[in-house]
Amino acid sequence: MRATNWVGDAVMSLPAIRAVREAFPGAHLTVLARAAVVDLYRREASVDVAMPHPVGRRRAAAELRRQSFDCAILLPNSFDAALVAWMARIPRRIGYRRDGRGALLTEAIPPPETGEIPRHERFYYLELLRRAGILHEYPACAEIRLDGRAAARAAGLDALRAAGLLERDAPVIGVSPGAAFGDAKRWLPERFAEAAVLVARARGASVAMFGTAAEHALCDSLAAAVRADGIAVYNFAGETTLRQFIDLAAACRLFLTNDSGAMHIASALGVPTVALFGATDDTTTGPTGAAARVVREQVECAPCLLRACPIDHRCMTRVTSQRVAAVALSAMDGGL
Repeated sequence: MRATNWVGDAVMSLPAIRAVREAFPGAHLTVLARAAVVDLYRREASVDVAMPHPVGRRRAAAELRRQSFDCAILLPNSFDAALVAWMARIPRRIGYRRDGRGALLTEAIPPPETGEIPRHERFYYLELLRRAGILHEYPACAEIRLDGRAAARAAGLDALRAAGLLERDAPVIGVSPGAAFGDAKRWLPERFAEAAVLVARARGASVAMFGTAAEHALCDSLAAAVRADGIAVYNFAGETTLRQFIDLAAACRLFLTNDSGAMHIASALGVPTVALFGATDDTTTGPTGAAARVVREQVECAPCLLRACPIDHRCMTRVTSQRVAAVALSAMDGGL
């Protein structure tokens, strides 16, 4: 299977990958994924091999051809994914008829129209399998959970302890204030720090900041604000691989985040997750499961799906730190 390219999409595609394993229990299942997401699949019991995508079309096609795959299921919509499978001479190539690639597929599946399937993106991947005749009905997938959660949490606790965040076995609050694809998805960064301090004080917790290398300075400034309130904090932004982040997130008692890959990981680990939504639509890309909470302001212009707000970003600026902290404390206590 050719995996999706982004962490959040990778998590939302897991029900489809597991459904393929159920449909073909004796098959060898390789997931071809970008290096940035391949570690997610290496934990999956349904996957035999998680293979990093070689750099360059010709090299990737040559490697796939060498392994003599019988079938390629293409979860991304891109022309490039279909071209590589065609160049690899894989005899059966299944994917949605998108991006002008229909002639490269042996089974070019018409994509679903709006309203034909449930809104959440996990069903988009499952519907590809159903329309290809691999599934007859959707599997139960009200919540998405990663495999290997217990081992991830054990490793994460060791890492948090090494960072000095587990004194007296206090809980750790994970905070991810960034998000890809524009500022419209981002709650005000300083409010993440304020909410984290409110929760940490109420629960005697410490704080772990997460983000990309480009977000290190942002997370440093928020960590300084948290530290100034007497809360122990460590900034992991830019210091972790995906595998290490999964371990650390699994060991957190709570996760505060925007709509991001980090949100999907934390939620799929079963960690109580409070996700801030504004420009994007939680009914299509939101976290799943009873441990997840979505906070959003019901304004007339959201979800707009824009990268930058053309007006006053009211969908985010109207969400207070106190409101998020209250939801977070309820989530930690298992409230609905």
